[in-house]
Amino acid sequence: MNLDREMSRYLVLDESSIREALHQIDNNDEGVVVCTDITGVLLGVLTDGDIRRWLMSQTTPDLDLPVGQIINRHAVSAKTSDEAAKIEAQFNQDIRLLPLTDAEGRCVAIARPRSAQYTIAGRRIGPGSPCLLIAEIGINHNGSLDRALEMVDAAADAGADCVKFQLRDLTSLYSNAGDASDHREDLGSQYTLDLLTRFQLTVEEMYRALDHCRDRNVIPLVTPWDQASMGRLEEYGVDGYKTASADFTNHPFLRALADTGRPLICSTGMTSETEIQESVELLIDLGAQFALLHCNSTYPTPLKDVNLRYMTRLREIGGCPTGYSSHDRGINACLGAAALGADIIEKHFTLDKSMEGNDHRVSLLPHEFADLVAGVREVEEAMGRADNREITQGEMMNRESLGKSLVVNVHLDVGDVIAEHMIDVRSPGRGLQPNQLPVIIGQPARRPLSPGDLLYPVDVGQPAAKARNYSFSRPVGIPVRYHDLDALRSQSSLDFLEFHLSYKDLEVDESQFFESELDMGLVVHSPDLFERDHLLDLSSPDAAYREISIGHLNRVVDLTRRLNAWFKRSDRPLIVVSVGGFTQNSPIPNIEREDRYEQVAASLASLDLRGVEIIPQTMPPFPWYFGGQRFMNLFIDPYEIATFCHRHDYRMCFDTSHSKLACNHENRSFAEFVQTVGPHTAHLHLGDASGVDGEGLQIFEGDIDWRMLSGELETLAPNASFIPEIWQGHKNDGEGFWRALELLENYF
Repeated sequence: MNLDREMSRYLVLDESSIREALHQIDNNDEGVVVCTDITGVLLGVLTDGDIRRWLMSQTTPDLDLPVGQIINRHAVSAKTSDEAAKIEAQFNQDIRLLPLTDAEGRCVAIARPRSAQYTIAGRRIGPGSPCLLIAEIGINHNGSLDRALEMVDAAADAGADCVKFQLRDLTSLYSNAGDASDHREDLGSQYTLDLLTRFQLTVEEMYRALDHCRDRNVIPLVTPWDQASMGRLEEYGVDGYKTASADFTNHPFLRALADTGRPLICSTGMTSETEIQESVELLIDLGAQFALLHCNSTYPTPLKDVNLRYMTRLREIGGCPTGYSSHDRGINACLGAAALGADIIEKHFTLDKSMEGNDHRVSLLPHEFADLVAGVREVEEAMGRADNREITQGEMMNRESLGKSLVVNVHLDVGDVIAEHMIDVRSPGRGLQPNQLPVIIGQPARRPLSPGDLLYPVDVGQPAAKARNYSFSRPVGIPVRYHDLDALRSQSSLDFLEFHLSYKDLEVDESQFFESELDMGLVVHSPDLFERDHLLDLSSPDAAYREISIGHLNRVVDLTRRLNAWFKRSDRPLIVVSVGGFTQNSPIPNIEREDRYEQVAASLASLDLRGVEIIPQTMPPFPWYFGGQRFMNLFIDPYEIATFCHRHDYRMCFDTSHSKLACNHENRSFAEFVQTVGPHTAHLHLGDASGVDGEGLQIFEGDIDWRMLSGELETLAPNASFIPEIWQGHKNDGEGFWRALELLENYF
């Protein structure tokens, strides 16, 4: 079991409200709180299940009632004097947390199974959580509090999760009372004592440095080298302890640290496997929450001695989170540790490698630590999972253009039996994959087929949505290309068509696709990509690139005016534009975004927009451009979008899929996004979304709350038109579009 004496995240007073207890349950991720009176006497526990049952029993639940009225006063608990085996025997599927009381009945600790989640300062550490990155300042401040505070700032700015110092009471730590001038000491000890004597922070200075860590939202940790220092840190109230490799065989000190009930991170350098096993057994017997760091205590460690694979063995021995404490040069070994699943990585940190002291020479400068942080996060993102191989969104896009499909090479009537010689394998890959050939052979044709027609899932018996007339409270259309506008528009009574243009469409005579005026409205979607691989970007800091983009968009405007002549119900057609703001390798700093927005406005102002209205579309955080992914910087933040619209008098195309992805990426409320952007919405692209880059999904196949969305838009943008924006929805005569309209009909 694990004992936790830092109980603030588990406890509520009996006078606290039920609402406060709910917040506490939410924050501790344990699904339970422990209730005491003001003196600390245990009164009972309350689980999320208890609250649900109480809610179901109330006609009008009052969440401001004292929590003491609904707690379970007969919950299982244990005494601190009970043997560990007796406490552990009470854990089961329902009981994952036990309050421990002293002789007076006061709750003084929480017992949890050894398998419980390891946390420090509320931060989860272990499989499934991001690697905890520790910037080890140690004594690299060289005795200066000002430098220590500057280093905390630099580490926080570089992305460190945690900053660690060291504290020693030299008088009690050294047998000679810390006398750096003792001629009897070995050379190494004399050198170390000389540095420590000059480079220690006072206890009060250490407290100030730890306070500054908390001000900068990084976890402060300290390695105490002796019990006197531990006592000082207990007086301060640290969140946990990092133990030095030198103390991993120091069982009396490990016992004292474990008795504090605070989580421990233990380095294992200079220690044999037998010694590691002995110390782990001790920590388990003491009920300590601990993590183990693989370490080689050589400064610097030759790469041949790093032996990262031992982390796996360390995890087996400890049954706990594991990681790597690095004394090697550079960051590559740390990246390797991340790839091997390190839960924690510790690296020495300095502002100047030439300063006095051994640690500086194996430390990272702030920009190097930032590279480490970025590298570890990229490795974590790239690791994925081992349970299943799924086709990613980008692969699906490339499979469409680069893959191959089953194609009919003869005329087939409904009922004709399909034989192998009637089928060819051709690009692109929009239809059934070639591996489906055995499935299609011997099947009757379910629809008339002509040479060159692709086969789809419907041809092997999967049901397909069919077009019909729909009923919506706002104008509805579908996306079309020149080649399919007649086939698709004739299947349903649509209010308008939205032409999704390619740059090749700008080179043809559009009149060849029309025989007469259409009694419909018109929307045009500008291409993103133009000839010579030019992605439209009206915000580009490169003036020449920007001018090319403006020129391309002018061509789209001219074409829209010409198209408008063919649409009776079109007065001032909308032009949907992805106005740019992407970067190739990383996002731009936030401070640069306002200038980019102003550049967009200036670019749009240079266009001749007589008779048309340009509406920028909301964007996803990681847009796909023909199978490749970029970083998007503009039109993803709702407040920036609203500011742009207010300042420059523009309306928006609200792409629900794009915007939900942006909210997922930023951990932002989608309802908040809708409420902020909704009043500026002229037109809607409706598609579902999943994760941070799964865009254009079929309705109800992603994360969007469609009831909330439709309710908000009914009030905020009641007249906005919409199309179903479903990826590859045009395939098989618009099957994806018709299915989406079926699903949306009850909402819009």
